[in-house]
Amino acid sequence: MCFSATANFVGSGVLGTIGVVTLTRVKHRRELLFAALPTLFAIHQFMEGFVWLGLDGILSPAVAHDMGAAFMLYAQGLLPFLLPLSVFLFEADRKSRQRMLPFLALGLGTTLYILWALTAFPLQLYVRQNTIVYINQATNHMAVAVLYVIATCGSLFFSKNKMMVVFGAANLAILLIVMAFKRYAFTSLWCAYAAIASIIILVYFWTSSEERPFRYA
Repeated sequence: MCFSATANFVGSGVLGTIGVVTLTRVKHRRELLFAALPTLFAIHQFMEGFVWLGLDGILSPAVAHDMGAAFMLYAQGLLPFLLPLSVFLFEADRKSRQRMLPFLALGLGTTLYILWALTAFPLQLYVRQNTIVYINQATNHMAVAVLYVIATCGSLFFSKNKMMVVFGAANLAILLIVMAFKRYAFTSLWCAYAAIASIIILVYFWTSSEERPFRYA
């Protein structure tokens, strides 16, 4: 999905369709943010298509930089907070939501740091082995990466919902594979394959209509 502009645009269309179908299965406002993740990933992949067009010389370098900055804003700046927040809202009872609070706090702290870094340091963009490399010197550190992973995946493993645990396991497995084989392109590749994992979200919303909406406490 992240290997060319065409792949990004086609993938965005597929994900957009998945996202729309998922949103039609929402039965309570607390489900909305989690159900919107496939649509957000679709928009995200669509933006990266323009990064490719800029890097390929079809559009101006300014377009590549601006769309790359927007891509990083979501991938690194917003996702560490949005994902645990979506799980927090979705959990059915107060006890379950309390388990999400540490991840929500960590996600907020990570997001604030990364948002600062994205505004304080320049973005570097280039292509390496058919993938886009996004570099910000303040976020390109192991400690930040560990906090990012805990914030984005951790809450999923502590959910009462088994399908969320599956979604978390899929994302963690994808992350470890990307880190092992193409760590330099982590931001682009992990976001692409995490988007593909959004199919799990669609399957859950499609098959759980009799269980939802929960009796939210």
